Amino acid sequence: MEGIRGGPQAAARDPELFEEFYRRHVDAMTSFVARRVADPHTVADLTAEIFLAVLDSAHTYRPGRGSETAWLYGIARNVVSSERRRVARETARDRRISGRRLLEPDDIARLEDKLDAESPGRRALAALERLPAGERAVLELVAVDQLTVGEAAAALGISQVAARVRLHRARKSLRAAADAAGADLRGTSLSCVTGGEA
Repeated sequence: MEGIRGGPQAAARDPELFEEFYRRHVDAMTSFVARRVADPHTVADLTAEIFLAVLDSAHTYRPGRGSETAWLYGIARNVVSSERRRVARETARDRRISGRRLLEPDDIARLEDKLDAESPGRRALAALERLPAGERAVLELVAVDQLTVGEAAAALGISQVAARVRLHRARKSLRAAADAAGADLRGTSLSCVTGGEA
């Protein structure tokens, strides 16, 4: 039950298939964004943008290069990265004032619950900020977003060997940093990203 009939290309042309595709992936994409963003309005907006990007780029999906899920995570990473660049160019005040759609109180409560549930993931991601970008990207996708190494490699457009090397280096660096700080990783949000080793 990995993909839908005809893949993302078919979903972009058929509203029923797109609804099936959306329902299959919306929770994972909302979680992905909620681990990286702390504002419920932005979580809702970026999740919607991911699926709009699917419609625009469905023609780029190639089953031989990875699963539908890995392809979608690649799109999600691009959408979140674009948002980070946009926010960096604007002031926090401008961001709060413009470009928001109004959410119903139930929507805000649901997204706040999602943000609360994903706060350990956000803390773990914050600890990864010192890693080189390539290593951090693989570790995020494997340890935090629960993709396989192969799916992470496909999402990042790199070989599985390169992904495994980056993952090993990232985990080694985090364990060394924790050791240097005298931290015990067991039972913390970092234990999942270091492979559970202290």
